[in-house]
Parts: sequence; structure tokens; C-alpha cells
Amino acid sequence: MKRPTAKTGIPIAIFTAIILFAVFGSLLTPYDYATSSLFDRNMPPVFLGGSWEHPLGTDKLGRDLLERLVVGCRVSIGLALVGTVIGMILGTALGLIAARGNRYVDGLIMAMIDFQAAVPFMIIALAVLAIFGTSMTLFVLLLGLYGWESYARLVRNNALSAHTLPYVDAARVIGVTPAVIDRRHILPTVMNVIIVQATLNFPQTILLESGLSFLGLGIQPPMTSLGQLLGDGRDSLARAWWIAVMPGSLIFLTTLSISLLGDGLRDRLDPTIRKS
Repeated sequence: MKRPTAKTGIPIAIFTAIILFAVFGSLLTPYDYATSSLFDRNMPPVFLGGSWEHPLGTDKLGRDLLERLVVGCRVSIGLALVGTVIGMILGTALGLIAARGNRYVDGLIMAMIDFQAAVPFMIIALAVLAIFGTSMTLFVLLLGLYGWESYARLVRNNALSAHTLPYVDAARVIGVTPAVIDRRHILPTVMNVIIVQATLNFPQTILLESGLSFLGLGIQPPMTSLGQLLGDGRDSLARAWWIAVMPGSLIFLTTLSISLLGDGLRDRLDPTIRKS
């Protein structure tokens, strides 16, 4: 197994630090993320002259910003992970089905892929949330539908090549069902591109969640996320800029580290890039 290089090692270190912060950050503060104190509102962080009682300061309602960042990081990363897994499973399944050879099914799935790719997903999400309202179930389903067409297109293209391999033809001749062929022979050959696409889709899902929550259409109070924290701080930039800058910085570092990691994994796992 190859050792991590600077191209993958640095993103791994940054993302690991963010995960540790999300998991163990609550140990650094005794406050609850929803507990407010109007006497302590808009307190600056300790590096701007604030108190160690609230190391990263407080928001406009006096809530501890450190604990809210910890909870927001957990929620944003957790939702993005669930959405990425849903999109990966859905897209992979449709890509495998499209590659089986039925031209009518293939044409239908490709039409769905083209439609999804042609319309900005943010517009679709805004329309759905405006019609049906905001709910956690609907929000998670929307995150899961984001990016499925990328998996489907990649899996279909690679599966079409895999279906021409001799051992796949042999399995088909002896009567092995298409579902078993997909599971035992096709899926292992396309797993590399699925993993790489997941690392590239994951930060985009975080940005989608953050954008919708920023607009007030995603995570609703009293729950919080990085996007909602960013939205809460937009009205306080002149007098308490840290309320918006800190969650924005976490979003930036998280998406950047995962994107660089995905780029490094693509260099390692994509055979065409390795050959060139």
C-alpha cells in the first residue's frame, strides 16, 4: 500500500482535525449549544480580548459559539455523509441497470441523467422546499438526490466496458442472473470510480446543505448547522464578525480538504491517470 503523499497527507490531517473537533469538541466547554444568556451576547473570542469562559465568543443571543460550532459541524458532516451515501447507492444501482443492455431502460435512465445534469439542483431544491415545506426527512432526501447522476453516468460507462470481459461473458452463458453478475463481477471493477466520485460529491453536498440552511430552508432552530450559523451571523458582521467568519472558515476547510483528498485519490485509483 502506498504511503500518503503531501497531496493526500495534508488534506487527511485537516479533515481528521475537523472530525476530532466535531466528536470531542464538547469536552472543551460546559455549555449547551441552545442555552442563551442575553447578558453575554456578542462576546468576542479570547484572541480578541474575550474571556476564557467562552473561548470563541458568543452569538447575538449569548450562546456559546464553540459548542454551537461543534454541534453544527456534526450536523453538517453527518447530513452530507447520509446524502452522499444515498446518492451513491441510487446512482450506482441505476448505472448498473442501464448497462445491462436493454436499450429502452438505458434510454430512460440516460434521459433522467441528462435532465438532472441540465437543471441546477439548487433550483429544484428551492422549488420542492417551497411547495412541500421544510422537514428533516424531505431535506435528507433532497441531499441524497443531489449528484446521483454523476455516479450513474460513471458507473454505466465503466460497466459497459466490464460487460465485454471474457469472464463476464462466461458467467452470462452459463445462466448467471444479471443481478449476480452486477454484484460479483461488475461492481468490483467500478468501485474505484465510485469511491473517487463520493469524495468529490461529499464537499458539494456540504455546500448544498450550507446554502439551503443559510437561506433558512434547511436545518431549523433549535437545531443548528454550519450553514445556519453562517446565516445567523450575516446581520452581525459589522459588530461581531466572528459569528459568521468561524462557521464559514470551517465550511471552507472541510470542503477544501475533502476536495483535495478526492483529487489525490483520483490520481492513485484512476488507471488512465496512472498510465499517463
